[in-house]
Amino acid sequence: MINVTIGRLTRSTTTDYVFACKVPEPEVPTFGAFVKAPSQRGQAYVLGLIYNIAFADDMLVRQLAATDNLPEEMVQDQRQNRQVPIEVSVLAIGYRMNSTYVYALPPQPPVTLNQISPCDNDEICEFTQRLDFLRLILNSMVTMADELVTTAILAAAACHPNEDREKFLRSAGRELARLLGRDLARLDNLLRRIRP
Repeated sequence: MINVTIGRLTRSTTTDYVFACKVPEPEVPTFGAFVKAPSQRGQAYVLGLIYNIAFADDMLVRQLAATDNLPEEMVQDQRQNRQVPIEVSVLAIGYRMNSTYVYALPPQPPVTLNQISPCDNDEICEFTQRLDFLRLILNSMVTMADELVTTAILAAAACHPNEDREKFLRSAGRELARLLGRDLARLDNLLRRIRP
């Protein structure tokens, strides 16, 4: 398993963390992607889901945006050579201590400037064998929690072998029904979106 760094942590809390990156398209991290950040001096990894990506502006970008007939060279220079701030927000959905996954908020958040890495398919499959992380997403203060739930479930299903994908989606549907049994409209919306 090779860890690829996609950014560095800028701030964190127990419930979420933010990292910054300078990555040209199309390698910009995507909504709902599983990522991890080291915590507790490398003894643990906080797993999370990307729930917001913001391209921050600066004075030069504002000036360039207002320019008529902006040369393509200036656009590429701004994207490739300058520090275009990309801020990525991540919801903590569990952590790994030694070889055990814990489906709860981490005891400590990751520390600033730690490297952020994407989770590989094996890690996603292993982590999503239990669906306890869905509760953390549904109960979070994330504005688009339902979007995040469905994106995470579909991403997790995609990493499972073909013959197990439908089984995984059915398990996820049952877990959502257990968690949202009193909110039938919300449950129906989510189940329609993950239907195999």
